[in-house]
Amino acid sequence: MADAAPSALDRIERALTRIEAAASRRAFDAERLEHKHAALRGKVEEAIAALDSLIEQEGED
Repeated sequence: MADAAPSALDRIERALTRIEAAASRRAFDAERLEHKHAALRGKVEEAIAALDSLIEQEGED
C-alpha cells in the first residue's frame, strides 16, 4: 500500500516551483516598470526642452 501523503521532498519541490514562478513574475514586472519609466522620462525631457525653448523665445522679445 502506497502512502498518499506527499513527502517532505515533494513539498519542498512544489514550494520551490511556486517561488520560481513568483520570482519570474516579479522580474517581468520590474522590467516592464523600467520600460515605462524610460518612456516617461523621455516625455518629461521633451516637455522640459519645449518649455525651455518657449522661455528662451519670450526672453528674446
